[in-house]
Amino acid sequence: MKTRVGIIFGGRSGEHEVSVRSARTVIKQIDPNKYEVVPIAISKDGVWLSPADSLDLFDEPTRGSFIERSGPPSATRFCLSGDSQIRGLISVEGHEMLALDVIFPVLHGTFGEDGTIQGLFEMADLPYVGCGVLASSCGMDKVFMKTLFRDADLPMCNYVWFLREEWESNRETVLTQVEAKLGFPAFVKPANLGSSVGVSKAIDTASLANAIDIAARYDRKIIIEEGLEMREIECAVIGNDDPEASLPGEYIIRDESKKFLDYTEKYSGTGNNEFVVPAPVSDELSARIQKMAVKAFKAIDGSGLARVDFFLRNDNGALLLNEINTLPGLTDASGFPKMWAGSGRSFTEIIDRLIDLAIERHKDKQRNQTQR
Repeated sequence: MKTRVGIIFGGRSGEHEVSVRSARTVIKQIDPNKYEVVPIAISKDGVWLSPADSLDLFDEPTRGSFIERSGPPSATRFCLSGDSQIRGLISVEGHEMLALDVIFPVLHGTFGEDGTIQGLFEMADLPYVGCGVLASSCGMDKVFMKTLFRDADLPMCNYVWFLREEWESNRETVLTQVEAKLGFPAFVKPANLGSSVGVSKAIDTASLANAIDIAARYDRKIIIEEGLEMREIECAVIGNDDPEASLPGEYIIRDESKKFLDYTEKYSGTGNNEFVVPAPVSDELSARIQKMAVKAFKAIDGSGLARVDFFLRNDNGALLLNEINTLPGLTDASGFPKMWAGSGRSFTEIIDRLIDLAIERHKDKQRNQTQR
C-alpha cells in the first residue's frame, strides 16, 4: 500500500510563488510507486483549495497520483479549519473523510515556516516533514535565531534590530543608531521572511531609510546586518537527533556589479549566477562548514531539514554563520536539492528520507506521557 502524502503549498506569504515552484518540484521528484500525493494549495488570501483546484496553480503537467475529497456538508460534526475565510469551525460529518499518513508542508515564510501551521499539525496528531513548532518559529525570527546562535558560541556578523513602531515614531534616532553601530554598506531585512523578499542593500542614509520602509511592509521587526566583503556559502542538513550535512555549495556571481542576490537574481534565471557544489573551498574548511551547520541545526532543536547559510570574509578568511532556513526552497533552482545531488544523493532519495524522518519523530513523540 502506498503512503498517502499531503503536500501543502502556496500560502499567505511573500514567498507564495516560490512555494508553488517548490511543491511542483517535490511532486515531480517523489516516487509515484511509493507515494500517493494529495496536493493542498492555500491561496494568497488564505483560502484552502481542493486537490483538483490546487493542481490549477501549476503551469505545466505535474507527475503524481491524486485524490479529491468530496461529499455533502453536515452540521453535526465539526473540526477547526485553517481557512482564513471560515475563521472557526467547519462541518465535516457526511463528507468522505480522507486520511493522510504524513504531511509534507512546502510553505515558505509567514504562516508556513514560522511554526503556525506546524502547531495545527501537532493538534491534528499528524506526522509532518520538517522542524517542529519551536524550531520553526525560532528559525524564522532572525533576531531570536541569532540569540540562540550566540548562546551556542557560533560566530556571526554585527547586527542591530528594532520594531516597526520605533521606526515610524522616531526615524532620525533609528538612522543615527544604525549608522553609528554598523555604517555602510548594510543589508536591511524583515526579521521573519526568506527568499530575499523585502531585503535591500543600503549604501547611504537615503537608501537606508528607503530600505527600512520596504522591510517594514513585510514585518513588524526589522534587522540590519553589516555589509561585508565576503563569499556566501550554504550547507544542507537533514536528520532528527543525529543530523548530517551535505557538501557545501556556493553561488558564483558572474557580474560583480550585482553581487547582492535579491529575489529576482535567485529565481528569474537571469544567468548572472551559478550554484556550484561542492563550493571551491579546502577540504578542511568544508568540514568546518558541515560541523558548524549541524551545530546551528541543533542550536534551534531542528528536525527534518534545513539550509544553513554562511559568510566567508575576504579580508581575514573568517567563517561566520548568517542564518538557518528551516523550510528552504525546493525548486529546481534551489540550493538544498542541488547540494544533496552534489553529495551523491538524488532529490527522490532525500524526499524518502524526509518522510521517514517525519514518521520517526512522530512515533518518538507518541512515547511522551500526556496524562498523570
